[in-house]
Amino acid sequence: MSTLQNRPHTALIVVDVQNGVVAKAHERDAVVANIGTVVEKARQAGTPVIWVQQTDEHLAEGSDDWQIVPALTPGATEPRITKEYADSFEETALETTLAGLGVGTLVVVGAQTDECIRSTLHGAVVRGYDAILVSDAHTTEDLSEWGAPPPDLVIAHTNLYWGDHQAPGRTAGTVATKEVDFQPRP
Repeated sequence: MSTLQNRPHTALIVVDVQNGVVAKAHERDAVVANIGTVVEKARQAGTPVIWVQQTDEHLAEGSDDWQIVPALTPGATEPRITKEYADSFEETALETTLAGLGVGTLVVVGAQTDECIRSTLHGAVVRGYDAILVSDAHTTEDLSEWGAPPPDLVIAHTNLYWGDHQAPGRTAGTVATKEVDFQPRP
């Protein structure tokens, strides 16, 4: 269980599924569909869904590239967090929002696997959260021309190491979309 006191709830964190972020992402349509499935599972279970959006010189707030992809629609009462750094916690209202909801466990989906997803997962565990990555609901673009592995290998490697990640008093791991269950644990 998370090391955060009085935080029995779970939240779904949807990271940077924005037009300009996922336009060239690996298996974009399949991943966006999986994210949509996980969002609906969370909503049906009454689990908070929190949308995170990157803002920078390439993603100006309010621009078309900054918008969440049309296949996903944040609910009117679902929190939206704007960030400027890879870790969704850095200089944002995410921690305050999660504390207000009594959340100690995060389920994470979105983009880019090798930057914002990894940073947010590590940021969560360092701050005391349990953090679960949905293995088939995150993606990245091909950065191999700059020396990165191909995106399928980046995704596979992230799933591999996050599946075995550990920290004192906290849990991490991966789960596939079809296995995501937001029902309360005994």
